[in-house]
Amino acid sequence: MMEIKLWILIGILIWVILLMGIKIYLLQKSAREIRDGLADKLASETNTLIDISSRDRHMRSLAADLNGQLARLRRERLRFQQGNLEIAETITNISHDLRTPLTAIYGYLDLLKRTTHPEDSARYLAIIENRIDALKQMTEELFRYSAASSAIQDTLYEEIILNNFLEEILSAYYAALKDRQISPQITMPQEKVIRFLNRNALSRIFANIISNAIKYSGGDLTITLSKEGVITFSNHAPGLNELTVMRLFDRFYTVETASKSTGLGLSIAKELTEQMEGTIQARYKNQVLCIEVYFPEKI
Repeated sequence: MMEIKLWILIGILIWVILLMGIKIYLLQKSAREIRDGLADKLASETNTLIDISSRDRHMRSLAADLNGQLARLRRERLRFQQGNLEIAETITNISHDLRTPLTAIYGYLDLLKRTTHPEDSARYLAIIENRIDALKQMTEELFRYSAASSAIQDTLYEEIILNNFLEEILSAYYAALKDRQISPQITMPQEKVIRFLNRNALSRIFANIISNAIKYSGGDLTITLSKEGVITFSNHAPGLNELTVMRLFDRFYTVETASKSTGLGLSIAKELTEQMEGTIQARYKNQVLCIEVYFPEKI
């Protein structure tokens, strides 16, 4: 009897060992499939996922986690490639923007050397001064963009009533609006629309949008604040089109109409808006440019 029990126990152990051996083999096979799949996906631009033959939930969970990381890596790679393209385009745009006033300055300096008429000298000097001011503005915009790219400290956030804040910003631009003969139309709710934001950053956002409106407006500006906290700036802008509006928030993208260019103002506004977890977008229809800013209410 004891001998029979012993043989039964030995049989069970052999069966368990056999099952464990099969299990280990399948796990090793899955590990090889994951390793080979990961190496293949990292070496190529494919969007396919790692697939394994094993039905083991732990190995399939590992494969799923790796697929998630691969998807994230692809997004980062695309963003990096897009960043490289933007940098190349940025260098081209900055080179163009700097070369134009520098060429003008060099040309008028040469004319200044040759002229003997005081009237011509004064005119050439005025043009040179104007071009130098343009260069100064470009360098200041570059500095402002660099400053805006740094993270906003949470300790500088405060409760802001958007109704009052918009009125303050518009008051600061009263003279500039008057010079362009623009009488802004403002629509706001009776209720206070309150958000927890960085005051300096919000001021920069609204100021840059209003400055852009003054630069391109066909003589009007409409500002609407909804109860939900959506701020919309609208103005006729016949000098723009749908394609240029799609790129208004791109870094260093320049839209030129006569002597005007967008510079970095709206890209700075976008950078600051997103740092405060808000959204900003532009629409263009029937020659009307609408820029919409929204900051969600924090719970």
